[in-house]
Amino acid sequence: MWGIIPAAGAGSRIQPLAFSKELLPVGSRYDGSIERPKAVTEYLVERMLLAGVTKICLVISPGKSDILEYFGGNIRSAHVCYAVQPRPAGLCDAIFRALPMIREDEQVAIGLPDTIWFPDDGFCSLSDGMLSFLLFPVDRPELFDAVVTDGKGRVLEIQVKQINPDSSWIWGAFKLSGALLHDLYTLWRERSMRDEYFGTLINAYLAKGGEARGVRAGQAYVDVGTLHGYREAIRLLSAMR
Repeated sequence: MWGIIPAAGAGSRIQPLAFSKELLPVGSRYDGSIERPKAVTEYLVERMLLAGVTKICLVISPGKSDILEYFGGNIRSAHVCYAVQPRPAGLCDAIFRALPMIREDEQVAIGLPDTIWFPDDGFCSLSDGMLSFLLFPVDRPELFDAVVTDGKGRVLEIQVKQINPDSSWIWGAFKLSGALLHDLYTLWRERSMRDEYFGTLINAYLAKGGEARGVRAGQAYVDVGTLHGYREAIRLLSAMR
């Protein structure tokens, strides 16, 4: 299984930093008996590995060589490769940079590197084959992509940063087949690559008869891309110990 981590964002909400925002130290980890700072992206990587990911593609911008230097070619048992997004062009563009490496018969897990969420085995709640979103309850869904589902968990609409959305559940990660990822890329191209947000592309996919499922298995979700989010992440990690 592949894991795609779009890590090309500028991180303007939390700058200035002397390094990429994806390497922001949040909490700590042990290297043998030595305690070391833990980069925020490592939380997502751990969750991917728990789900069975064996290959990870980090999508970076040209100026983010520090991410390459930090993670290198392997993370535990997973092989790591890198794709480059030449200029900021949105989440869809970043995700599809990994497409040439992914076969249609493979499964793909995708998450955001500047987030921390629980449970840590959340990816395991998502089915193989179909597009499924791991959903989390949040207090301010208007800041995220709110996912509207029916009584059976089928996704009806994704409301992207909409004021007063119809759902307080947002997507924090998702899983799909390589074949479907290729199909979404084709649809994105048909739409003149105008979708920056993944949610608007999925709405077009649903309108054409596509199906997606929302799984309300998430317990807590924090975006660490702001100082407020950073403080919330520290509190969340302390509470989960």
